[in-house]
Amino acid sequence: MKVGVRALMRGRGFRRLLLSRVPAQWGDGFFQAALGGAVLFNPERQADPLAVAAGLAVMLLPYSFIGPFAGALLDRWDRRRVLLLANLLRGVLIAIVAVAVGTGVAGAPLYLGALAVVGVSRFVGAGLSAALPHVVEPRNLVEANVVASTAGAASAALGGAMAIGVRELVGAGDAGSGVTTAFAIVGSLLAALAAAGFARGVLGPDGTEARSRIAAVARGWLDGARAVVRVPTASAAFCAVGAHRLAFGMSTLLSLLLFRYAFHDAGVWRAGLAGVGQVVMAAGAGVGVAALLTPWLTHRLGRATTIRTGLVVAALAQVGVAAVTTIPTVLAAAFVLSTAGQVVKLCADAAIQQETADEARGRVFALYDALFNTCYVVAVAAAALLAPPDGNFPWLLGSAAVVYLLGLAGHEAQLRRRT
Repeated sequence: MKVGVRALMRGRGFRRLLLSRVPAQWGDGFFQAALGGAVLFNPERQADPLAVAAGLAVMLLPYSFIGPFAGALLDRWDRRRVLLLANLLRGVLIAIVAVAVGTGVAGAPLYLGALAVVGVSRFVGAGLSAALPHVVEPRNLVEANVVASTAGAASAALGGAMAIGVRELVGAGDAGSGVTTAFAIVGSLLAALAAAGFARGVLGPDGTEARSRIAAVARGWLDGARAVVRVPTASAAFCAVGAHRLAFGMSTLLSLLLFRYAFHDAGVWRAGLAGVGQVVMAAGAGVGVAALLTPWLTHRLGRATTIRTGLVVAALAQVGVAAVTTIPTVLAAAFVLSTAGQVVKLCADAAIQQETADEARGRVFALYDALFNTCYVVAVAAAALLAPPDGNFPWLLGSAAVVYLLGLAGHEAQLRRRT
């Protein structure tokens, strides 16, 4: 028996967890857009493709390697306390980065500060995902995941768009960028306030094994990987999501360069950071459409076929934007890729939440998050090495379609292990 959104929202635990997720991801989107504007679209700074790729690598890769170890802690520590303290810590770190941006700090110190913020954000995200099965019935997990993931992704898109708007008001230089970045603190504080409303132990974990925490953390990578390999549907989901993140990373860097250096204003179509804002809104609309499509598709096609459909549609979108690369086609591709990618992710999230044991779920989601970040950074780095300075490289955009098809092949290979 399935329930609707209204019935889910009547559940106090689910509602409160959503109230923690939404501001947390709003703050993530706001912070990332503010920092991206400060680095790439700041007239007081200059950034080439390799500098952008290096910044992303510094911010995302370190947590990608330690994430599964942190996931082991999520399977041992009270997740309510983790969400509360991690959100408060993130607020402090955002304040430090805002001061650094405002005073003109650049290079490694700025990237390391951003790394700390992003690392804590990923830890919070893994904790929210691991806690979800504790506030809804197992039979309603798919619907709950659609609502939670979609609300979070839409909030992140809204946060990014709002950051662009605030930056237009306070200025695009270092001082204005610092003020804009500081606004992201609000999301962390609201998320911490919502998490504080849970009773201790309500969000899990259900139990812990009587063994050394240090030893358990040291086995975080291995434990997470073993838990995934044991479940073919989970490993198939990893293949699909990994392919999406690789292709999405390539397209993201090229799009940023196109709007920064190649495109020009044309009527309602905007270049520069305003154009990036239009892309963010198009992608946000795609997330909303995915929320409506995913339950309908999974009910009629099943989860595996829905993932296949998402990957094929995304591949076709990449071919289309490679053939005709203009502001309107990039916006259309952003909408389609966001829709298809979110459909794939929602199905993958449900597979992992439903088919991995609670005592390993934190490590699996931390490994899942590591896959997200690693694939994204590898793709951005490859695109930075291959792309011209203005990002106008249709063949590279088209090659992302091949990545989606390879992900489809990996997905099918893993599913065949069930037979």
